[in-house]
Amino acid sequence: MTAQAPPRTPLDRDGLFKVRLRTRHLLGRAFVVLTSLGAAIGIVLLAILLVEVWREGAHFLSWDFIQNGPSRRADRAGIGPALWGSLWVISFTALWTFPVGVGAAIYLEEYARPGRVTSLIRTNISNLAGVPSIVYGLLGLQLFVRGTIGIGPDLGGFGRTVMAGSLTLALLVLPILIVASQEAIRAVPSSVRAASYGLGATRWQTVQHHVLPQALPGVMTGTILAISRAIGETAPLIAIGAVTYIQSGPSGPLSSFGAMPIQIYSWTSRPQAEFQELAATGILVLLAVLLTMNAIAVLLRHRFGQSRDR
Repeated sequence: MTAQAPPRTPLDRDGLFKVRLRTRHLLGRAFVVLTSLGAAIGIVLLAILLVEVWREGAHFLSWDFIQNGPSRRADRAGIGPALWGSLWVISFTALWTFPVGVGAAIYLEEYARPGRVTSLIRTNISNLAGVPSIVYGLLGLQLFVRGTIGIGPDLGGFGRTVMAGSLTLALLVLPILIVASQEAIRAVPSSVRAASYGLGATRWQTVQHHVLPQALPGVMTGTILAISRAIGETAPLIAIGAVTYIQSGPSGPLSSFGAMPIQIYSWTSRPQAEFQELAATGILVLLAVLLTMNAIAVLLRHRFGQSRDR
């Protein structure tokens, strides 16, 4: 009685396995080609856009443009008050966002008990990152400008001030920072926590001295993304009533303010070609401020990363 040959399996070297492996390799190469093509198209379009913006607005770029306020004459107009307004608003936005966002991420990852409530909170935070910015603008108008939730007593708002604008933008970017901070904290190996607990450290000591320093580069990345989005937002600031024509920058957190995106939007709505070119110059200044802030954040992230590795 002869033994029967075993049935052919997908792992047979001469059978189906080679066909599937070849197909997977072809699909993998096709995916690499498609993603590379998409990235190349995006980079080329971005380069064309930047060159066009530079071509239209470079001749207006000067120190007078950075210092002057808006004017009805294009040759005298500038972005100074709007620039200072954006710096004030973004500074306070970072002041509110960083401790609250990082604190929320630490609580959710290190202290919150696993369960339906915690899972629901995490899901809602992730969903809030995709809410349109105008919704946050309307929420900020009701909460921070008018100081009421629509029912009940009037709690007294901040009015159309830097404080209201920064709090509104903080609500907008908080989900981004929380999600990024959660991922950074989650990436810290559990062995680090176990070693700290084994030496007798408390949970807060473990978080403060071991988990947070290792997660800080990732947290700084989330902060860069959050601030980059906040500095270019226009719809929330329009909703809360940021000033489109202002001749001086803010003098404090309770001062009225303008912002660079608002000023650029105002120039683009003018029919004269000179103001369209002014808008391009304003975009150049906005990009310069954004890149400068990102460069500072990247240097801080690199420095913290080096100190962690020592």
